[in-house]
Amino acid sequence: MRILLAEDDPLLGDGLRAGLRQAGFQVDWVRDGPAAERELRGQPYAAAVLDLGLPGLDGMDVLAQVRRAGVTLPVLVLTARDAVPDRIRGLDSGADDYVIKPVDLDELAARLRALVRRAHGQPQERLQVQDVQLDPAGRTVQRNGQPVALSTREFDLLQALMLAAGRVLSREQLEQQLYPWGQEVDSNAVEVHIHHLRRKLGPQLIQTVRGVGYLCPRTAAGG
Repeated sequence: MRILLAEDDPLLGDGLRAGLRQAGFQVDWVRDGPAAERELRGQPYAAAVLDLGLPGLDGMDVLAQVRRAGVTLPVLVLTARDAVPDRIRGLDSGADDYVIKPVDLDELAARLRALVRRAHGQPQERLQVQDVQLDPAGRTVQRNGQPVALSTREFDLLQALMLAAGRVLSREQLEQQLYPWGQEVDSNAVEVHIHHLRRKLGPQLIQTVRGVGYLCPRTAAGG
């Protein structure tokens, strides 16, 4: 899934980006407040990690402004400000979670996964549609209890569809979730990945809505 990282410290930002990529996230990184606000208003991210001490526009102001503009994606505030009033202000400004630096990368990734699940109405850690179960943390997929090997892009595409189970996603929406800035995308890349997923997981898992996009049917989430 694609997330925005807003952090002005080059060493910390580089480490966070590398760690989150290793955890399976596609990461776009900005280094100042105006860029963070622009991206949050204009791009369909699954979530954002927002430092409060950003140059140009304080992260707290970024958060307040995008919330007033109707941006609803989950935002995890990452900051060195550990005073209780700062945490209260961040949460009241629209933050969904609040983490004090230094942060453990595994914990940060787990918190982001939880925020995204809740935003999609998925209470359980593992996602299930029909006989297919997906574990976002372990990045594994099983069908009828048997492991199925997927490429990175196939896994990311399946996760996007299963998180949005019951809702149609267009090819453009899927491309935006799968590919970060500057990466060229073949015109039929999504179709190719869906073909491979159907071959590995059965033809009924992903349905085509002609002229609109693709969806996984809604079923109960697995635990």
